[in-house]
Amino acid sequence: MKQRIRVVGVIRNTEGVLVFKRNQGRNTATVFWELPTGKIKFGEQPEEAIARAITEYTGLTATTITLKDVVTFLALEGASRLSNLYIVYEIDISAGIKPAPRDRYTAYKYLKDLANSNIRLSEATTSVLEIIDGKLPISRINPRDTANSVAIHVDGASRGNPGPSGVGYVIHDSNGKIIEKGGEFIGFATSRVAEYYAMKKGVEQAISLGYKTARFFSDSLMVVNQLNGIFKVKNPDVTPIYHSIQALLKEMDSVSFTHIARSQNGLADQEANTAIDQIIHPVI
Repeated sequence: MKQRIRVVGVIRNTEGVLVFKRNQGRNTATVFWELPTGKIKFGEQPEEAIARAITEYTGLTATTITLKDVVTFLALEGASRLSNLYIVYEIDISAGIKPAPRDRYTAYKYLKDLANSNIRLSEATTSVLEIIDGKLPISRINPRDTANSVAIHVDGASRGNPGPSGVGYVIHDSNGKIIEKGGEFIGFATSRVAEYYAMKKGVEQAISLGYKTARFFSDSLMVVNQLNGIFKVKNPDVTPIYHSIQALLKEMDSVSFTHIARSQNGLADQEANTAIDQIIHPVI
């Protein structure tokens, strides 16, 4: 599987988050907007790459560059799937300096109310903003493909590792409303197995509700990277679960797997722990 590695900058002020309109060139595809993004040239460090991209493409100069997160997700490119790894930086710029888009970009704007914006953000920008802001899906490149999509947060819990374990899931519609949530006790397991069973449960619930496109969110970087094809699955305890998830995904048209912080996965964690409590501490 091919992998694309990019650096991306998040620039904010009181007006919102700075995004840029992509230069279509000869491409007649739908216009979309994105956070300032660049490639890493040979011999560059990622921090050097984002500093260069900010200057070359936006006309701004980064005064402070702070590593924020590393985002991985799977996206369709033609008939195949492409593994994406985006290194995200928070960027401070000199006050009072306006962007001067060039080469890659043709226009800019600050977005404050992302959820109600009428512009189309790129898949990568959507994924990045979902993670760093803890928000649910914003806008899509192709609304027809994602109009019926959902965002599914999953989490596994193991008390003792190994110990009594449970899984939890929370499903949101495209407006952030909770459609369904729940948990299930899975017995005695390790945290690694619990995280995988949580993802399987999330996929099963998406299919049972009839969704063909979905975004899955987990605070297990191992699960996300393995499902995105970045890491190989070598552990025999999770290999069967991994293969069962892959079999289930054949029933869906488009999915993405995104890593989030534990602090952004509280509802799914609560469902997993409630499922454990109902077995080991039943209410009489």
